Amino acid sequence: MKIKETPLKDCYIIEPTIFEDDRGYFFEKFNEKKFEELTSMNGHFVQDNISKSSYGVLRGLHLQKGEHAQAKLVSCLEGKVWDIAVDLREDSPTFGKWFGIELTEENKLQLYIPRGFGHGFSVISETAVFAYKCDNFYNKESEGSVKFDDPELNIDWKVDPNGMILSEKDQNSLGFKDKNF
Repeated sequence: MKIKETPLKDCYIIEPTIFEDDRGYFFEKFNEKKFEELTSMNGHFVQDNISKSSYGVLRGLHLQKGEHAQAKLVSCLEGKVWDIAVDLREDSPTFGKWFGIELTEENKLQLYIPRGFGHGFSVISETAVFAYKCDNFYNKESEGSVKFDDPELNIDWKVDPNGMILSEKDQNSLGFKDKNF
């Protein structure tokens, strides 16, 4: 696997080495030892989550706060998503900056999002199956979020705002300046 830096500190793109032949393909999706050697980041995950969504669904921007903060390794198993990571670490040189990447079943890219980041994605194909590996267990009381359309962040979600499908929680999230993170 290859590790590529993003413009955000400690946030990485993971590109697998794919072996293809007339039978199909094979690739190593993740290797904790290699990841830690290449990034000096913790690569131990304790919880896997999968979601399926239809075109226009936007999930985010979500995070876990405090001792329940989570690093995530995300990928798209079917379809296409526009994936967003936002650095919410106030002591970071990239605080308040965001990075977007198209994750697809074809490109098989993954995005490593460290603790202290907000995360979200929009579905840009008919449907998408999305996978999250987390390095800490989910805790409802530690949920945080930032409004997906906060003007200070000015994120382009690659979906018409009039066609977005949002949860009530995401519609009612606080803005970036409210620091619910």
